[in-house]
Amino acid sequence: MKNIVVVGTQWGDEGKGKIVDLVAPHFDIVARYQGGHNAGHTVIVNGEKFVLHLLPSGIVHPGKRCVIGNGVVVDPTALLAEIDELSARGIDFDGRLAISNRAHIILPHHLALERTSEQRRGVRQVGTTLRGIGPAYEDKIGRRGLRAGDLLRPDRLKRQLEEIIGEANDILRARGAEPIALAAVVDDLLGKASRIAPFVTDTALLLAREMTAGKTVLFEGAQGTMLDIDHGTYPYVTSSSGTAGGATVGTGVPPTAITGALGIMKAYTTRVGSGPFPTELTDAVGERLRARGQEYGASTGRPRRCGWFDGVVARYARIINGLTSVALMKLDVLDDFETIDICTAYRLGGELVEAIPHDAQDLEAVEPVYETLPGWRSSTVGLTSFEQLPDNAQRYIARLEELVGCEIGLVSTGPDRQDTILRSGSELVGWLR
Repeated sequence: MKNIVVVGTQWGDEGKGKIVDLVAPHFDIVARYQGGHNAGHTVIVNGEKFVLHLLPSGIVHPGKRCVIGNGVVVDPTALLAEIDELSARGIDFDGRLAISNRAHIILPHHLALERTSEQRRGVRQVGTTLRGIGPAYEDKIGRRGLRAGDLLRPDRLKRQLEEIIGEANDILRARGAEPIALAAVVDDLLGKASRIAPFVTDTALLLAREMTAGKTVLFEGAQGTMLDIDHGTYPYVTSSSGTAGGATVGTGVPPTAITGALGIMKAYTTRVGSGPFPTELTDAVGERLRARGQEYGASTGRPRRCGWFDGVVARYARIINGLTSVALMKLDVLDDFETIDICTAYRLGGELVEAIPHDAQDLEAVEPVYETLPGWRSSTVGLTSFEQLPDNAQRYIARLEELVGCEIGLVSTGPDRQDTILRSGSELVGWLR
């Protein structure tokens, strides 16, 4: 049996949407295990572009069942808007979507609290999407959250909201912000609850039953390893566990049921928001990477910070996630560079370090140690065979494999499904049989 986790290995935006879309036909179920609608997975199918924020990328495949796990925080407005948009474009949801009754709900006060929190930080802002993700997870950990299963009990909902929003309004008033109108929240949520309720179930039991029956599951994360709440560049991180281990906690599936981890990494590096980024290029080269890679956030439209491939980050991600194979994205973005740099280590205080400092200030202070490789100066767009790649592109990929310590089983040469090289004999190809 194969149950595989797809995980970002950098700071998110690596191209997980395309890969989940590509491999989903080989699995029965696609399960999202953390994050909220701050994530944006772009999928292009037959030239048609889908941008998914909460729904698993498998939803564009007819007949595939999709699960939003307990580790996800769900904004009802965003969820229903996404369902309505995809339904209007011909996507069928009948019996295909299940939402965990233990998934926490994002409420209006979460957005207000996040906005005031970022304002209070001043120059130390984390650079969040201001969509209420962090405060929703705070309420979850603080044992005062509202969960999807609570939407099935409208008789209790008003009492729960009175307590939750009353406490939040005390904080908002103390920060000089407008309080949230309880009655409006109750009316709005009761209306949305009736539409969401048919999807809500115990997804941990659902997945257990399906796997016992021999069904296979593709676990889909959001963001990336370096944004993980525990293992990322804290405090400039997201509020959930985006690493492979989060798949078990975020869905209720035991670790023994997961048989592999597929890491997604770009052939260079990007980051959105604040925080350390050792290989960032703030010059014309960085602008060139951004322009060629169309590096703008799928959820927010924010321009991404761009830099060379960071081998230190890649090795760390392989270790933390136990990567079995890697999908290398956007190789074609590097097609017209004469030379390409790869970061192989850092210098901190004059000393060579090959691990990521835990302290964000230390990571801000490191100097990347670069190795320069020759570019290939020819188009790789749309190539589907490794042997078709220019020799220097093959050498570049081989060097990345050495640095990561893991096979690169897939190379993406464009945004469409068919713009993909699957390397024969790789672990990844074995999963897709």
